[in-house]
Amino acid sequence: MTMMGCCVPSRDTSDRFSDRCSTLFPCLSDPVRRSTLCLRLALVMLHLIFVGFIFIFDQDFRERSKDQPLYTSIYLLLVVVTLVQYFFTSGSSPGYVVDAMREFAKTEASLRASEVSKNRLGENLLGNNPMNWTKMVMDMYPPAPPGQPATSARTYTCTYCHVVQPPRAKHCHDCDRCVLQFDHHCVWLGTCIGQGNHCRFWWYILEETALCIWTGILYIEYLQASFDKAWLVDVIMIILLSILSIALIFLLLLLLFHSYLVVTNQTTYELVRRRRIPYMRNIPERVYPFSKGACKNLYNFCFARTSVHALEPLPSAHELEQMSVPYTCLDVISCRCCC
Repeated sequence: MTMMGCCVPSRDTSDRFSDRCSTLFPCLSDPVRRSTLCLRLALVMLHLIFVGFIFIFDQDFRERSKDQPLYTSIYLLLVVVTLVQYFFTSGSSPGYVVDAMREFAKTEASLRASEVSKNRLGENLLGNNPMNWTKMVMDMYPPAPPGQPATSARTYTCTYCHVVQPPRAKHCHDCDRCVLQFDHHCVWLGTCIGQGNHCRFWWYILEETALCIWTGILYIEYLQASFDKAWLVDVIMIILLSILSIALIFLLLLLLFHSYLVVTNQTTYELVRRRRIPYMRNIPERVYPFSKGACKNLYNFCFARTSVHALEPLPSAHELEQMSVPYTCLDVISCRCCC
């Protein structure tokens, strides 16, 4: 018993090593952040593997790089831009309700300060009833129809965050926060896609799709030129090309799907779980309540600044009735669907 007690260490070597890693790298102590970091490293390694095989084994590509350096430079620039866009998107905030509440509180405080200063001159900016967050959010929801009980703030209060959610907001159980214009939680990015980073996410998908297409063309050119040479390299290239083709199909479908969401001003959550959202249950399927026309939707998605003032209220019953009117030939000619 004494011999065994002397031989068995008090702490396992792996435990001590993990403790040292957690001390040096605090992000490794959190399982969620650790898995996100591993996914990011895996994605970078996949890019390096697919691109590196072209430069290592494709002699024709290396010779063409000497004759046409601009061609290779643009390709490498696309690789770098795609990776930078990936990390930029994964590190960006999707727009949390708590942050919007803080911004609103700062705006309200500055308005109150200006009200105090203006009151000395006999002016009043806010009136006798200053607006607060709850009142502002409740004003975004249309009143209840006649004969039905009026909605209260408790109806739209998150049971996890205990904050009043504006329209299109949803609690994310992975991030443990309420997200403005919640689209989905992206596992590969390790963050939610919402109002603050949906545009960056779309650009990342576009760049990744372009990179996959270009890399696939280079793989096909290599196989056509050297199919009767080193068969082992060809087998590896065929396997990589097969994986690349599957990824390309997925990216193209994802790009088309999110382009449709952008044009119609929808989110993935609103499209998939429409019947589970209380304020959208009675809206017809072919009516997009937050759409302002394709052109304005694109402008707001790409150029409009994201802030608390960009929160979108629900349309009134009269506006929904106008949206539900089918398009006619005259409407198409007058671009009613675009404006």
